[in-house]
Amino acid sequence: MTAIQDYAAVAGEDVINHLRQLAAPLQGLKVVHVNSTRLGGGVAEILVKLVPLTKELGLDAVWEVIRGGERFYECTKNFHNGVQGKQVPMADTLLKVYERTNAENAEELRRILEEADIVFIHDPQPLPLLKACPNRKGKWVWRCHIDLSHPYRPVWKYLRKFVVDYDASVFSLSDFAQPLPHTLYLIPPSIDPLSEKNMDLPESEVLGIRTKFNIDPDRPMMLQVSRFDRFKDPVGVIRAYRLAKTFAPSLQLVLAGGEATDDPEGEAVLAEVRSEVNEDKDAHILLLPPDAHVTINALQRSADIVVQKSIKEGFGLTVTEAMWKGKAVIGGNTGGIRLQVVNHHTGFLVNTPEGAALRIRHLLQRPERAQEMGLKAKELVREDFLITRHVKEYLSLMVALIYGDEERVELEMKPHE
Repeated sequence: MTAIQDYAAVAGEDVINHLRQLAAPLQGLKVVHVNSTRLGGGVAEILVKLVPLTKELGLDAVWEVIRGGERFYECTKNFHNGVQGKQVPMADTLLKVYERTNAENAEELRRILEEADIVFIHDPQPLPLLKACPNRKGKWVWRCHIDLSHPYRPVWKYLRKFVVDYDASVFSLSDFAQPLPHTLYLIPPSIDPLSEKNMDLPESEVLGIRTKFNIDPDRPMMLQVSRFDRFKDPVGVIRAYRLAKTFAPSLQLVLAGGEATDDPEGEAVLAEVRSEVNEDKDAHILLLPPDAHVTINALQRSADIVVQKSIKEGFGLTVTEAMWKGKAVIGGNTGGIRLQVVNHHTGFLVNTPEGAALRIRHLLQRPERAQEMGLKAKELVREDFLITRHVKEYLSLMVALIYGDEERVELEMKPHE
């Protein structure tokens, strides 16, 4: 497990000292994070690092995962789509399954949740847990990782009745938030630069991954890494690739992703993608296991073109990962991608397959421009989107929640041995 001090080489010694300073008044604080999966998706990737690092800094931090059946995840997938604006069914039978599943999970988790000083509930899946813990003593925070800017109103009306009882909510961008009767915080996600997915790799290993999947190392490769989800628009990526291939016949496409355990639509979307590709031998569809971090790292490093053509996107950690590897990203003009891809500086923002194809052509014909944009992209990630910044903002939020009524908080730091 990576130690907090290891990040000094990337983020700077001052940043690590600041984290210890912020954590000083929080020693022994009982913090619980709850979500719906340990595997797949950006939330799990964040928590697998965030929780151990806050624990190392002296907080009593744990991560719990709720469990549910097929009908529960069908309901929460509807919520996920509805929150992002899609009209979805709101069947009473599914809502009852949703509430009953949370009540059952609360029976198992009630003691740890009610004894916690701070509870972070991630996304809609575990949202009703608060109502099932009447004797809670600590502060409860709803962390919404989804774009809530234009929700399907019946879905938000239903979910909001649970959210209003929380002490605070956290969103990735101000545009994502909805009016609520408590304090709202903005904390963008982050990547871990020392993880298997983002650490430096020898060139031989990068080349080996391309060889393993029969991707010609002597021809340009276009890549999108994401779950097989309609909001990631994989079919639109395939169409952009086909348009780009008219002026770059040697172009290869790789769509690499996996399935999240709480997403029941993934299989259907994967079938659509395979149907669209048909028998194009230059289009590679890679269904990867959740722990294929080195493979994704190598693919991102070896790609000539990185695309994330999402229609809706909470943040887009795959964008951050590619930028950290010095890639200019062609991203959908939506959500958190706009926070990272500064148009014409760290990449390009696009709205259509035609627009994506135009930018692919631009970068393939001007490799020196792609390299220049990639360097800017990496520096933007170093400044704004590393896990050390993420830990700092969570610590600052906890200090505010615990000591918000006090006029002064002592942040005197002891010498680090």
